[in-house]
Amino acid sequence: MQKTVKSLPDSPGIYQFFDANGKLLYIGKAKSLKNRVKSYFRLSPTLLPAPNLSIRITKMISEAKELNYMVVSRESDALVLENSLIKQLKPKYNILLRDDKTYPYIFVDESQDFPRLELTRKIIDKKHTKIKYFGPITSGARELLNIIYANFKLVQKQNCLNGKKACLFYQLDMCLAPCQFKVDKKLYQNILNSAVNCITDPTKIIPLLSEKMVKLADELQFEEAQKIKNQINLLKNLVPSSNVDLAAQESFDLIAISEGENEACMVMFFIRNGKLISSSHSFISYFNNDKTLFEPEEAYSQAILNLYTEQSPNTASELVTPIELIDKRWLEDSIREKTNKIIKLSKATGDKLKLCELAVRNGYELLKTKRKEDKALYFEIKNYFNLSRAPLRVEIFDNSHISQQATVAGMVVWDEGFQKESYRKYKLEAKNEYAQMKEVLTRRVNSFEENPPPDLWLIDGGKANYDLAKEIIESVGTNIDILAIAKEKRNAKTIRAKSKAEDRIICDRGIVKLAPQDPKLLFLQRLRDEAHRFAIDFHRKQKLKEDKNIKMLQIKGIKEGKLKKLLSYFGSFENINNATLEQLKIILSEKDAISLSEFLKNTKNINPSE
Repeated sequence: MQKTVKSLPDSPGIYQFFDANGKLLYIGKAKSLKNRVKSYFRLSPTLLPAPNLSIRITKMISEAKELNYMVVSRESDALVLENSLIKQLKPKYNILLRDDKTYPYIFVDESQDFPRLELTRKIIDKKHTKIKYFGPITSGARELLNIIYANFKLVQKQNCLNGKKACLFYQLDMCLAPCQFKVDKKLYQNILNSAVNCITDPTKIIPLLSEKMVKLADELQFEEAQKIKNQINLLKNLVPSSNVDLAAQESFDLIAISEGENEACMVMFFIRNGKLISSSHSFISYFNNDKTLFEPEEAYSQAILNLYTEQSPNTASELVTPIELIDKRWLEDSIREKTNKIIKLSKATGDKLKLCELAVRNGYELLKTKRKEDKALYFEIKNYFNLSRAPLRVEIFDNSHISQQATVAGMVVWDEGFQKESYRKYKLEAKNEYAQMKEVLTRRVNSFEENPPPDLWLIDGGKANYDLAKEIIESVGTNIDILAIAKEKRNAKTIRAKSKAEDRIICDRGIVKLAPQDPKLLFLQRLRDEAHRFAIDFHRKQKLKEDKNIKMLQIKGIKEGKLKKLLSYFGSFENINNATLEQLKIILSEKDAISLSEFLKNTKNINPSE
C-alpha cells in the first residue's frame, strides 16, 4: 500500500481502503488524490495513522492493508461517485443513511377543462408549464387527497371524463358530472381553488369535517362520525409545529442533525412561501454504537445529494444547515450538474437559525420516543450472530411455485416495521429452487444503484442458499450481512407452530438452533413468514392469470401440446400476446396461427405481467 500512496496522481477522484481480507473499509473523495490520501499517514519509516485524524478514521487506517483509487475529470464527479458507491457498497467505516426517499407531491394540470388533483414523485412533463405542484408532502399525502375528493365535487377518477353519462359519484353528490352535463367552468374552478387552499393548509378543511362529524353523531351514525374524527386527527398531525410562519415569504429546505447517545436523528423541514408545509426525519446508526465515531459533515453531504434529483418538482432555491459545510462548493456544483438547478447552501442565521434549533429539538424528542426494546433486540441479533451492523433494515426473500408453474419470488422489507411500499415481486424463469433463488438475488444486486442495499439479507432456506447469497454479495463487493432460516422438519413435515418450531439459523459460524421462544428467533420467523405470505399471494394471482390464459387459448383450439410448444418458444403468455402472425406461423399451422392472431387482437386482458 505504501508504494500506491507514494505514486498517487495530483487529480480529483475517489479512493477505497480494504482490510487484509479484501473487505471494503472506507470510500473517500478528493480534489487531489495525492494530497488527500497522504494526509491520512505519517510516511516515515512505515505507514502509520496521522496524529490529527478522528477516532473513526484512525481505527480505519489501522485496519487498512490495500488502497485502490479512480481518477475522474472534475471534483463534482468525485462527490457524486463517492455518494453512489457508499450507497451501493456500504463500507464499514462510512456513515450510512438509512433511507433514500423521494417525496410525493400533489399536482394539478390547469390546461384541462376540468382539472383533477393527483399524486406524483417526479416532474410530469418539463415542457408543460401549466402543471402546478404542491409539496413535498412527506406523510399522509394519499390520505389528504382522499379527504379532498370526499369533500369537494371534483372529477373523481381520471377515466371519468371519458364516459358519456354520469356515474355513481354523481349520484352520491361527489361530482358535478361534466362528462354528461354542461358544468360551468368558473364554478368548477372555484371548487378546485378551495381544494387547493386545503392542500396548502390542511387545517382549513377541519371546520367542514367537524360539522359533518357532529351531524353524523346526531344521526347516531357513530362509526361514520369516528372515521371523520380520524381524518381530523390526521390533518392536525400532517405538519408538526405548523404554527411556524416566517415574516419573509421565502421558500427553502432545512436539514439539522440531533446527536443522541446511541444514534443520531436527521430532521428535514420544507418551507414554502414562509410556511412550514411538511417535515421528515430519519435515524442514523453510529458505527459500533459509538457516538465518538460519528462525523455530521458526511451525513449532511449524503443527505443533500440524495434529496435533489432532476425529477424533483417544486424544488426550493436554498438549503439551510446549522453548520458551515466544508464541501459546500462541491455540493452546489454537483446538484447543478445533476439536476440543472441552482440551489444555494447556507449556514443558518436569524429566523432560519431558530428553525434549525426547532428541528434539533424535534430530533431529540424523536430519539427519546424511539422504541428502546426494538433497538435492544437489533443489537442483540448483531452481537449474537457477529454481524457487522445492527439489522435495522432487512430484506427477506422467498420463492413460490407449484410444479414449476407460475414461478415467482417476493422480497419483503423491514425497517422498524414492514415497509410495504418497498416490497418487490419477481417473475422467474429458473426451473429449480436453487436457480430461482440465484435469479432473484442476482436481479436484486443489479438494482443496488437505484435502490441501495439493506443492512441484512434474510434468506428462506438452508446452507446452500446461504452460501449462494454470500457468493453473490462478495462478487459485487457489497458489505451486507446474511442470515438464512430453514424450517424444522419432523417426519418430512414442516413444523410451523411459532412456540414449538426449532427453525435453524445459518450464519458465518455455522448452523445455530435457538430456543423456540427466543425473541431473536421469533423476530426472524416473523420476517420469514411475511415473505412467505407475500410470495404465495403473488404466486396464486399469477397462477390464476396463467390458468385463465390457458383456458382462453384452448377455447380457440390451441390444445395442450401446441400450448407447450408456444410457451417453450416464446417464453411467456405476454410474448405470445405480442407475437406477429409470421412469428406464430413458425410454431402453428397457418390456420391456427391466423385464428390465434385474430383472437389475440380482440383480447385485451391476456397480460400476466401486470
